[in-house]
Amino acid sequence: GKVPNCQISNLAVLITNTCRYLVERRWYEQWKEYVETGDQNSSSFPGQIDNTELFEELDSYHLKEHLVENEDFVLIPAEAWHKLLAWYGMVEVQPALERKVVDMPSLVKVEVYPVEIFLCLHSNMENVVTAQFSRADHIHTIQKVMMKQFDVVEGAETRLWMKSSDTSCERLRNVHVRVLDSCLSSGMTVIMEMRNADGTWPSSRPQIMWGFFLLTIFLSLLILSVRNSVEEHDSYRGQPGVSGLTNLGNTCFMNSALQCLSNTPPLTEYFLRNAYLEELNFTNPLGMKGEIAEAYADVIKQMWSGMHYSVVPRIFKTKVGHFASQFLGYQQHDSQELLSFLLDGLHEDLNRVKNKEYIELRDAAGRPDQEVAEEAWRNHRRRNDSVIVDTFHGLFKSTLVCPECRKVSVTFDPFCYLSVPLPVSKDRVMEVFFVSLDPVAKPVQHRLVVPKAGKVFDLCSVLSEMTKIPANQMVVADVFNHRFYKLYHADESLSCILDRDDIFVYEGDEVVLALYLRERSHYRDYGSGSSSYGTSLFGHPLLMTVPRGQCSRDALYHLFLQRLTQESGGEAQADEGASSEVRAGCSTEDSASASCSAGASVDAGASGGASVDASATGPTDSQQGAGHQQQQQQPCEEEERGECPPCLPQTNERQAKRKGCEARRRKLLFSIQAVNSNGTTERGMGEDGTQPYVAMDWDPDMKKKYYNENEAEKYVKHQSMEVPHQQTTVQLQECIELFTTVETLEEENPWYCPMCKKHQLATKKLDLWSLPEVLIIHLKRFSYTKYSREKLDIIVDFPLRLVTPPSRYDLIAVSNHYGGLRDGHYTSYARNKDNGQWYYFDDSKVTYAREEQIVTNAAYLLFYHRQDKIRQPTLPAPLDINHHLDVSRPMNCE
Repeated sequence: GKVPNCQISNLAVLITNTCRYLVERRWYEQWKEYVETGDQNSSSFPGQIDNTELFEELDSYHLKEHLVENEDFVLIPAEAWHKLLAWYGMVEVQPALERKVVDMPSLVKVEVYPVEIFLCLHSNMENVVTAQFSRADHIHTIQKVMMKQFDVVEGAETRLWMKSSDTSCERLRNVHVRVLDSCLSSGMTVIMEMRNADGTWPSSRPQIMWGFFLLTIFLSLLILSVRNSVEEHDSYRGQPGVSGLTNLGNTCFMNSALQCLSNTPPLTEYFLRNAYLEELNFTNPLGMKGEIAEAYADVIKQMWSGMHYSVVPRIFKTKVGHFASQFLGYQQHDSQELLSFLLDGLHEDLNRVKNKEYIELRDAAGRPDQEVAEEAWRNHRRRNDSVIVDTFHGLFKSTLVCPECRKVSVTFDPFCYLSVPLPVSKDRVMEVFFVSLDPVAKPVQHRLVVPKAGKVFDLCSVLSEMTKIPANQMVVADVFNHRFYKLYHADESLSCILDRDDIFVYEGDEVVLALYLRERSHYRDYGSGSSSYGTSLFGHPLLMTVPRGQCSRDALYHLFLQRLTQESGGEAQADEGASSEVRAGCSTEDSASASCSAGASVDAGASGGASVDASATGPTDSQQGAGHQQQQQQPCEEEERGECPPCLPQTNERQAKRKGCEARRRKLLFSIQAVNSNGTTERGMGEDGTQPYVAMDWDPDMKKKYYNENEAEKYVKHQSMEVPHQQTTVQLQECIELFTTVETLEEENPWYCPMCKKHQLATKKLDLWSLPEVLIIHLKRFSYTKYSREKLDIIVDFPLRLVTPPSRYDLIAVSNHYGGLRDGHYTSYARNKDNGQWYYFDDSKVTYAREEQIVTNAAYLLFYHRQDKIRQPTLPAPLDINHHLDVSRPMNCE
């Protein structure tokens, strides 16, 4: 039936507070385009809902990792989903991707990835089943699922134990709390035990403790595989501080920051000697009642006890989420943001000032900088006095100059870390495939350096210099799933093209046909309500310029065949008999031969383009008289498929010609069909109304025999691909100098000039006045502007010994970020304060490291300790460490 044109407005008002459904973004965009046009025959008809691109594989229908909302999928309300499902149906047996809306403190969010938990009984720990739960589910829900799964008698008294990847089990005492609040996360195991007849619990017996020990080994090796066995690291087992941190689910950002702070000597020693117990501030309204400080102290004491291979910071994670809702749940976050929160939280929890007095700030009024700076520092310490201030705080000198009256304002402001900018490149490296008009030439992959803020025409101009093909004779297309996802206009911004898109540039001054390759099913699609054959796309689509005089179906057939003969390595003409018949087509003596040669006629249009007619040319007026005999003739196979119209009236002579025509048709490698931009058989035009789409429909047996898919997929690499992309390298000092460069304030953040009595866009300059004992430098790798968002992979060459007069620093820790803007993995390098050895911390895994390995383009946070405060190592460095080096840098392992 006719689909309502008001679909979008109807769906926009459908609201639900219980769940959402995931829909693949490209299908959703195609649907929006379809309903917005209001044309029921639009080429953008989306077809059945298809979420194939969201699944890792189609057997278990597990979602791919790191899917991003509005890039990979969209979320729609339940009522909207049911409407779409009723209108369009769904591909094959794909499951509906229903996800709950989880109500957390201070925010509501859709849970795209539920928690996946392993379940087992204490009496049969090898029988492990996997189940998914929402973080909003209660532990009681897990208990009920387990009782049903393991056939536990209703009414039996049970209790649950939670086991992560460490060697301990914890009781889930309160079954009425949510999964989120219990700190259960993916990869953990829940064990159920039942009370014995004598009233005791199996876990109270010695043998069950041995069972738990065996379970620890079994699950660690077979299921979790989170870390290597303890025995592999005997060489540094027991060294205080050399302890991993278990990943609770996308918590590598937290682990990385914690490892850096753990290896900051003055702060760690402060907690190890219990100095914090005397300074916990339970009344500070800006603090967290001492809970963050106590949770942090617990983690540090475990890490430096020398008794743990890996510590599970579950309680710490819960406390962080409780006091900072942005860290609730198990999304990936920024290690710098976590560090900033933690330093501020520790400071307020340990602030020695119980009652903060009001201090009125004085203007410098021409006084010497030294005097003004000392006054500013005293005022800061009167309200802020803690181990964090002692260790990490320094002073900026901020100079503002009014552009109108030239008033100079000098202030001194405290800081806890430096966030220094990185020089932003104006260029971008893109890789594209160039497809020449020459049918012999294979696609050529090129690596181009284009303006980051450029247009599609700029890309073509750069490619033109390499290929010597004029830029105005190039068409740029995004090829996705064997079809043209988008054809770009020359004036479109390059920011529309993502690095992961497959970009093809086709030569041709006037694109006439967009050509898809389809394979017919062996069986007719009776279930769809028609007797046509189903088709599936394969191979790379083509854009082809077709001379006006070669738009008959015979001509197109041979033109396409010539192109594919080169594309598939000549296999299409391997059979001499078949190829001779292909070249011959139907007899030209038969006035209907053109109709019999292919499934569509293509005639030159008045505009110079080609109009594609899905119906073939029928008999002429002079041939109408023998209609009675024609009706008695059984239709040929092509007629039944709708690929060939009825042939001429069946006189003896014409019957002979028909049999010869049928014999030749049986040897055609493919037929030609007019399709829409989606590659479906419904007719349709492109967005501009002039772009026709054509499909070559292959019989499966003919495709298997004559089309070499491996050969067709081959391409050659241009010499530009052989030249490695040179990564930009800058010195850390350059970043610091850029940080202290004079800048003009933005309109959103003006300065109120006390002389002019109005807000002014003053010039501002920051200088480092006094530096702390531990200097943290944040490299601003994540760039956000009005026009783009990106991660800067520039290599910052930072020294292990930093000289910033009058201070000298030694590097003690680095937080690394691998991956892209929205995903990735955090690790850290750190120098142990007791033995001076560098280690590489990757969640629960810890390995030795050398100084020359530390400087990479992944460095994100740098920790420097002032040399005059460094205590010399009290233990010798480990011997023969090269034997144990195994430093890995996973890119996206979460």
